[in-house]
Amino acid sequence: MVRICTWNLENLYLPGDAAGPETGAAYQAKLSSLADVIATMAPDVLAVQEVGDEAALTDLAERVGGTWHQATAAPDRRGIRVGFLSRLPLTSVRQWTAFPPGLRPIQVDDTAVSSSTMGRAALQVRVNVAGRRIDLIACHLKSKLLTFPGGRFSTGDEGERARFGAYALHRRSAESVTVRAAATRRLAAVDGAAVVVLGDLNDEPQAATTQILLGPTGSEIGTGGFGRPDLGDRQRLWNLAARIPEEQRFSREYRGRKELIDHILVSHALVGRVGDGAVTTDGAGPTPSITDDPNARRGEPGSDHRPVLVHIDL
Repeated sequence: MVRICTWNLENLYLPGDAAGPETGAAYQAKLSSLADVIATMAPDVLAVQEVGDEAALTDLAERVGGTWHQATAAPDRRGIRVGFLSRLPLTSVRQWTAFPPGLRPIQVDDTAVSSSTMGRAALQVRVNVAGRRIDLIACHLKSKLLTFPGGRFSTGDEGERARFGAYALHRRSAESVTVRAAATRRLAAVDGAAVVVLGDLNDEPQAATTQILLGPTGSEIGTGGFGRPDLGDRQRLWNLAARIPEEQRFSREYRGRKELIDHILVSHALVGRVGDGAVTTDGAGPTPSITDDPNARRGEPGSDHRPVLVHIDL
């Protein structure tokens, strides 16, 4: 069995950083609260998002205790990045940023500047479990919480709000295509490859951006086609959201509304090894409700996201 988890750690910075805890005591409280959850959930591999400082991730691993292997992607403009902590050695580490061939640059704001790269790099690693190679791709797609010119998180201009909502959606879609392309390369290279795509997708299971990652349509968990093999299985990814108990099927609360925006998707080699109830988000205690201002919880312990953990029988 292998236990794989994804968790947005919510601005894991060293103390004194503009987005981090203001005091050493607040930093230590955040480390302790995060470490307690990780120790309780006991993942073999943990994908993390919103790592502001690599040194802070190292501090977190030391606080949990034991031996951890660590890898991180390049930071975005905010200084945050995705990464992995793993009890298993990490190999074949690489990151993905450039849009795949055929996908043109996209407009990202009101300027004439366009982009042909992900806002935050995705990170791919490989682990070996009982002789089976598993490739994992961690990502943190463009947020639905909008940032406007000047660093504002709100606007009284409805035209501006609509435009920047479209820019965010375009970017999240292009990033989803880029992550899907990385998964497709591995699935095409090795018949029966064990692939896991996981992270903060910033959208719910039925959103178009999330659906892009699934690959060929059909055979979703809970449908009549799930148990019927077909040629599409070689390229499909299955979202394990349907394996989460219904009362736990959320990973964030936004203005009091529960949303499942953190996901784990697996290839055909693994989906049959995940049973009902083998996925949980119930490991971090009460979930705070957030607003549109990502700085409102600066210095608070814990995270505004719930971790998603899957047990895979190998």
